[in-house]
Amino acid sequence: MSGAGDASFWPSPVYRDLAEELLRMGRRKTNVVPGTQLEASAFAILWVLSDDRPRTLRELSEELDLEQSTVNRQVNAAIKHGYLERFEVEGQISRLIRPTAAGLDAFEHDGMRRADRLIRVFADLAPGSPDTLLHELRAFNDAYERTTARQDEQHAARQHAH
Repeated sequence: MSGAGDASFWPSPVYRDLAEELLRMGRRKTNVVPGTQLEASAFAILWVLSDDRPRTLRELSEELDLEQSTVNRQVNAAIKHGYLERFEVEGQISRLIRPTAAGLDAFEHDGMRRADRLIRVFADLAPGSPDTLLHELRAFNDAYERTTARQDEQHAARQHAH
């Protein structure tokens, strides 16, 4: 049986090392920034809503790429803490979700703490630059989304053919 350190199932050691670095980056999602007020999930939801456009639960689920039941739990927790609210719009079946004043304040507070951490990380980034990292990450994410969309289409076509 192959392990992650065994390059036998990777096309090259570089691919294996990239996979390892992506795993390390994924662990940063739950890394708590000192002095923050929001859970990571509340911050992510408020990030999506920071464009001043309320969303339905379904829209949030799609934008966060999470199951609707997961986002529903996260939204309910943020509502309980006073960071979000649901409201009805006449003629629309689904209620919309938007930040409260407390949610906007907490988002700004935590955003400043997170930005400060990134500024410190980028100051220690050598060799390299934030601009180069942004360019490469954006290219990777775009390629990843194109690849998974093609795979999803191929899978759906095979399912439909059966």
